[in-house]
Order: sequence, then structure tokens, then C-alpha cells
Amino acid sequence: MTSHERLTAVIERINAACRAAGRDPRTVHLLAVSKTFPVEAVRALHALGQRAFGENYLQESLDKIAASSGSEIEWHFIGPIQSNKTRPIAEHFSWVHSVDRLKIATRLSEQRPPGLPPLQVCLQVDVSGELTKSGCTAAEAPALGAHIAGLPGLQLRGVMAIPAPTDEPAQQRRQFRAVREVFEAVRRGLPRSAVESFDTLSMGMSGDLEAAIAEGSTLVRVGTALFGARDARP
Repeated sequence: MTSHERLTAVIERINAACRAAGRDPRTVHLLAVSKTFPVEAVRALHALGQRAFGENYLQESLDKIAASSGSEIEWHFIGPIQSNKTRPIAEHFSWVHSVDRLKIATRLSEQRPPGLPPLQVCLQVDVSGELTKSGCTAAEAPALGAHIAGLPGLQLRGVMAIPAPTDEPAQQRRQFRAVREVFEAVRRGLPRSAVESFDTLSMGMSGDLEAAIAEGSTLVRVGTALFGARDARP
């Protein structure tokens, strides 16, 4: 399939899922997850109108950002964050979806250049209890969200999660429903000034975006369906 065919097919899936859920398709945004794919693949989708791209690996993403200078791409960092990597993330990205502890949020806040708009951040939550997954617990999320909402240089936008993979639609929906419940709990604990901008449920990928949209996702992170199968990362 061509890039155009893949993008069209994904948009059609999003639109169909929104219709099935009684939602306006304009309420769901597409993040193209370009990790491990070359900058040429990003340029191909960008030429078709896609503007938001997600990356997991810092050095790879910095190379792509440099190679795409002037392209008006909105770069989202969606991978785990080590403390020693926060400065380049704060300097080069528009969004960060994977903030899961106050130390990381504080460093991003302190290192966001003053000439840039606030860094848009999502709180990553682990609703599956997997030891290999990043994310704070559902119980920790409201207090952490309230702390992050008060940090300068950041704007808390919502919640992100990567539930345990499953092919069972009912289980997919149960997990995404749990994420939505965390989102609502965090929102209830925010100061009034932060509530209006807290509008993003970042959940759903190539294999489960329909279930995510049914449970309220406002941003789906799609890689394989847009770019094809990935080679194993060494």
C-alpha cells in the first residue's frame, strides 16, 4: 500500500469508529508514530497533510527533527523518559505523553526554554499493573496531576496509557474505560484554572483504536497501520 492508501484507510477507521460511538470525527486526532522509520516516511505523510508525529527514542527523534527543520511538524515524545534526557525533550518537542513522576515533570518545567510556548504534557498511567510498563498508578494520578498543573512552562493536557495488549474487544474496552475513569479523577482534582485545557485522552493504537474511541479517546497513536511492520530494534 502507498502512504496515501494507508493514511486514507486509518482516517476511514477513525471516522467509522466515531460514527459507531455517536461522536464527531473532529474530536479525535491522529498521531502518526514514526519511531524506527526513516525521515523520508515522515516527509511522505507530511506531504499528505499529517502534521503530528510521535517518537519514542530520543536520539533518533532529534535526528529527524533536525532533518525536518522548517516543516511545521508537531513533534510528540511518547517514550519512557530518563532524567538525563529531559533537557533535549524540553527543548525540541511540543508535547510529551509519558510524564509519570514529579521529578521528570519538574525537570521538564525547569528546562523548557522561556521563548517557547508551554510544553503540552500528558500523565502516563499504568492501568494494567504490568511491571515492564511505565506509568504511575491510578491511585497516584490525581495528586501527581495537581502538582504538574502548577508547574511553570508546562500545560497539563490529559492522560496517556498503553494497556496490556489483547485481541478481545470487550477486554480492550474495559481497559480503556479504566483509563477514562483515571482521566476523570485527575480532572476533578485540578485547580479551576487547569480544567479547561485538560482535554486529551491519549489512548488507542493500530490494533485497538476502535475500542479506544468508543471509550472516549481524543488522540490515537498509530504506527503500524500507517507505516507498515517495524523491524525488531536491536
